[in-house]
Amino acid sequence: MRPHRAFSTPVRPLALSLAVSAIPLFAYADPATEAKALLNAKCGVCHLPVENAGLNRIDQSRRTPEGWDMTIGRMVAAHGVRLTADERLTLVKYLADTNGLAPEETAGRRYLLERDFTQVETPDDKHVAETCARCHSYGRIALQRRTQEDWRKLASFHVGQFPTIEIQQAGRDRNWWDIASQEMPKVLGNRYAFDTQAWSTWREHKAVAPTGNWRVTGHRPGWGFYEGTATVSAIGTDRYSISMQMTYANGKHEIAEGKAVVFTGYEWRATVKQGNQAFQQVFALSADGQHLKGRWFEPGVDAIGGTLQAARVGDQPQIVAVQPTYLKAGASQKVTLYGTGLTGDVALGDGVTAKVVERSPDKVVVEASAAEGAKVGIREVGVGAARLQAGLAVYDTVDFITIEPGQAMARVGANKGAMPKVPVQFEAVAYSFGPDGKPGTDDDIRLGYMPATWSVDNGTPYATSMDDLQFAGSMDANGLFMPGDAGPNPARKFHTNNAGDLKVTAVVSDGDRKVEASKPLVVTVQRWNDPPIR
Repeated sequence: MRPHRAFSTPVRPLALSLAVSAIPLFAYADPATEAKALLNAKCGVCHLPVENAGLNRIDQSRRTPEGWDMTIGRMVAAHGVRLTADERLTLVKYLADTNGLAPEETAGRRYLLERDFTQVETPDDKHVAETCARCHSYGRIALQRRTQEDWRKLASFHVGQFPTIEIQQAGRDRNWWDIASQEMPKVLGNRYAFDTQAWSTWREHKAVAPTGNWRVTGHRPGWGFYEGTATVSAIGTDRYSISMQMTYANGKHEIAEGKAVVFTGYEWRATVKQGNQAFQQVFALSADGQHLKGRWFEPGVDAIGGTLQAARVGDQPQIVAVQPTYLKAGASQKVTLYGTGLTGDVALGDGVTAKVVERSPDKVVVEASAAEGAKVGIREVGVGAARLQAGLAVYDTVDFITIEPGQAMARVGANKGAMPKVPVQFEAVAYSFGPDGKPGTDDDIRLGYMPATWSVDNGTPYATSMDDLQFAGSMDANGLFMPGDAGPNPARKFHTNNAGDLKVTAVVSDGDRKVEASKPLVVTVQRWNDPPIR
């Protein structure tokens, strides 16, 4: 989803956005004792103390930093609570630290915090999804913990806040209110309980500061793999500066510098200037403080960004990435192993030999050769004592490809303005069938990203009749689709918006063979309501 001084230009709170206001990400936040006093002063007027249970409603729920910020934003917008940027951040920090979620409780739903909306959710409970997840994501439910009584009060809040909810939910064919107010609180109170062993254990965990030097690797769609270094320095309690250097597979270099806050002992949130663009970082710090993992993205244009995984530089040798991730049987190519403290012999698994051509403690380049007829599959790789399971895939043919992202949706907008265009960066991922010789099964072998030739066409007969291809946007040679301008277009039939139903096709070369895949692309209108957790 902070240092001592605020930037002069406000940025979005917690690396995300709120409709009610924009908080400087790096405003000063008071120590916990002052934060508790602020909570009592600002919130205790309405949320009265409950014996042995803290403030009513506030201390009967737990949320992520983004979740608490949304709640405070609603208090500001709906109930007139007045807060400075510093005060609002102070409250979010205190509430996320004292009533947050343990790492195990956010696992599997971090795509919402990281603003990665390219997948279809899998609900934990079908009945809950049918009752609650028609208006917002299921993950928004799963990223909260409440007492059963507080889940019941939440149902009442929904009816009061959204009087047409029963109709919107298409709930007139059932006893919707009894389901929402009686059945759901029991189910939710058990499935997403306020008191959990995971949270009790995490509260006893001694936080590890992320200060020091880090080895960084990741992937930026359209630019490819990147590697680099980062230095994290403390500038206050749970507040840090970060400086990164990144080199991409396409030859581009970037320097990123900014400041971060760590909430709940592991939730890293930062804003950095990366090249000439501001980016938000939403990472999770591992319990031992040795790894950072997450996603960074452009504010307001979540589709533009990349993934990151970082390992702390220390005494323990580690391999963090291998590039490229695939090697064809009977062929040779350069393969680079990235990590820290890399010394010793290089091993790339059965049937693969490696001749070192360049080495340093953080990078080893080898000429890798896979024997003709080498067994297809994933190899563990090693440099001395450092090991990486699933490090290198050996294949004989590219049997099929898929196109990422999984769900492709672009939004029209303005090149400059409050609602920018939301593009889609496509990439082709190559696979081998695996032992069963069938695609789409658990033993498929993911080889990795491969260069592709891209094209786009009308996706349906109606799209052809409307000439969506001409108006909805365009695709560049690198797989980046940029949608058209917002607003009714007088040049179109019916003066409709520049929306459309398109089809994207990728073609990957495997020697003399061509492997092709297509997928739908929906180009639609702007999203005007975009909360931090959808």
